Amino acid sequence: MYEFKLPDLGEGIHEGEILQWHVQENDDIAEDDSLVDVETDKAAVTIPSPKGGKVASLTGDVGDTINVGQVIAVIDDGTEAAVAEPPSEVAAAAAPEDELTAATAPSSPLVPRDGVRRPVPAAPATRRLARELGVDINMVTATGPAGRVTPDDVRAAAEGRRLPAVVEPPPSVAKPEVGVVSAETAFAAHAASAIPFLDIDPLPDFEQWGPVDKEPLRSIRRRVAHRMTTSTVLVPHVAHMDDADVTLLEEFRANANASADKEGGDRLTLLAFVVKAVTAGLKAAPVFNSSLDPFNEEIVYKKYYNVGIAVDTGRGLIVPVVRNTDCKSIRQIAADIKDVAGRAREGKIDVAELQGSTFTITNVGPLGGTALIPTINYPEVAILGMGSVRPKPVVRDGEIVIRTILPLTMAFDHRVADGADAARFVAELARQLSDPNLLLVEA
Repeated sequence: MYEFKLPDLGEGIHEGEILQWHVQENDDIAEDDSLVDVETDKAAVTIPSPKGGKVASLTGDVGDTINVGQVIAVIDDGTEAAVAEPPSEVAAAAAPEDELTAATAPSSPLVPRDGVRRPVPAAPATRRLARELGVDINMVTATGPAGRVTPDDVRAAAEGRRLPAVVEPPPSVAKPEVGVVSAETAFAAHAASAIPFLDIDPLPDFEQWGPVDKEPLRSIRRRVAHRMTTSTVLVPHVAHMDDADVTLLEEFRANANASADKEGGDRLTLLAFVVKAVTAGLKAAPVFNSSLDPFNEEIVYKKYYNVGIAVDTGRGLIVPVVRNTDCKSIRQIAADIKDVAGRAREGKIDVAELQGSTFTITNVGPLGGTALIPTINYPEVAILGMGSVRPKPVVRDGEIVIRTILPLTMAFDHRVADGADAARFVAELARQLSDPNLLLVEA
């Protein structure tokens, strides 16, 4: 018998949701045949079987969440005793973490005793310490006020010690009757922020006003919620807006695509031109190709150009990355966008292709709308939003003429850049998009 454990699916991923089993118990399976589809908070992946034989047992039903290192299938490969696959580094770290959780969990109803991770308040430095020590901060026993995790809590968890828990609800949470703690109150106490005046109150019972449906916040949707909350809470957003006259560019694209249709080549999208123009802008304004390290109080300037493309997949927002855009032609960029966006929507993109972006572009133009204010893809410092391309009356040389206009909005981190920097960046971007010759020279 061979015990197959859920392998390490990528950096920072500890669990996955079962989407589909490709086999049933007692089925025969060959090595490398598809075993199960699992969706993590970054992408959906198909996991092949590491062994051939007969499926003896499967763990979990569709919709269940399984942890890295957990046995998901037992395969009868002809051996007598069950042989477990060597755990990955993540699984090995998870095992002692589970033991620490069981050893340190107090009797407080605010501390999870069912092995389920719940949000906890903690300062950024405390979270960094937890990462360095390999401790899941959401499973640490909190002894700080309002359920806050302290650095000592993290160190105690790493060393296997237990500190006396002092857990009390924040002022905004009504104290329940003795011995009675509702799930909403427990969650609010755990989610109470260390930021002054920012407490999370329990939700009302919506069913008192009418029927409701409930859907678990899982996988990619949960990851989006986490990233957007992190970005909007930590980053002071400022948005700069401008219009780009893309009349000549759209005429150029139409001619190029007509030739591509005859010759069977890939069509050029407006987004590909924007990616190229953005890359040129990042070279001239490197602050927008950086990240802020608040722990070391320094700005990290990246000398490479990887542009993330926000893709609506129906399961949540995914941002695949087009790499080395400074070294690629517009046609190559267009082909890469088509490839990664297509595989992202099909759930077939690799997790590694969702990492390492230095700047992100989101294009809601095809869906309509005049403009948007996007949220920065943390830990980047800027994001560009593209609105809907439309013919509009504008004034040129004292006359009203109809031109094709692309609305642009750049949201940026005001800690590292000022409004004047953004204004210059977007103005240069609009200038390049107004003249295809400028883009071709850059390409």
